[in-house]
Amino acid sequence: MPQRLPEYLKRPIIDTDATKKVRHILKDRCLNTVCENARCPNKNECYTKNTATFLIMGNVCTRNCKYCNISCERPQPLDDAEPLHIAQAVKDLGLKYAVITSVTRDDLPDGGANHFKKCISEIKKLTPEVKIEILTPDFKGDANALNTIIFSKPDVFNHNIETVRAIFKDVRPQGNYERSLNVLKYIKSNSDITTKSGLMVGLGETFEQIEETLIDLKNCGCDIVTIGQYIQPSKKHLEVSKYYTLEEFEKLQKLAHKIGIKHYQINPLVRSSYRAHEMAS
Repeated sequence: MPQRLPEYLKRPIIDTDATKKVRHILKDRCLNTVCENARCPNKNECYTKNTATFLIMGNVCTRNCKYCNISCERPQPLDDAEPLHIAQAVKDLGLKYAVITSVTRDDLPDGGANHFKKCISEIKKLTPEVKIEILTPDFKGDANALNTIIFSKPDVFNHNIETVRAIFKDVRPQGNYERSLNVLKYIKSNSDITTKSGLMVGLGETFEQIEETLIDLKNCGCDIVTIGQYIQPSKKHLEVSKYYTLEEFEKLQKLAHKIGIKHYQINPLVRSSYRAHEMAS
């Protein structure tokens, strides 16, 4: 029987002039957000602060991760106007810190790396003072794609490990734990870009396995780590194995500190782009 969602994971529905403004700008620019497509529990809080996390290259994915609300379907061709529309939305929203993520596009030769580059370039043209964080797929570990990202010079590069090694294949059947670590290591070894990664808890991992993953991320030179509670998007997705208590999240915070992670955000409702500007400042 599914476990009842704890009270500390529930968020009220907020509909204000601010949230309506954000929705209007996104609709006007024909843009997707991970806030909507991945059913983020923090969506309304972020919208009230006049911010959102942009989802580029469509709203369907070529991979079928068992935790994610984004559908696995055949994607549409890239929208050449999207990078400019992203930049215009960043300006319209008055953002000082922009976060861009994407679906995985294994159908593209470069996995969409050049599209990320175009988005970053357009933002820098229109609002050069804005700091940019990108949350990318693994690009199959391709060095050319990763070099494209490095040359585009985002302020923060984020690639989520998502879960521990022991259950990685069950959660991300088309991904690879070592490949994800190597992507983070490559960016850190070949640039001065701040690196970031995140994982979910509540999928069946042990505390010791979380510790192993945090050590792996530390050894990759990862600067920022986020950990939050997995919440099942629908009955078709992986069930929650466990809801971590607030006390257990405090233990994870202490663990990250002990391991030597420089910056971390560890709480039940933390998601990889949640209050991202605070962690990067």
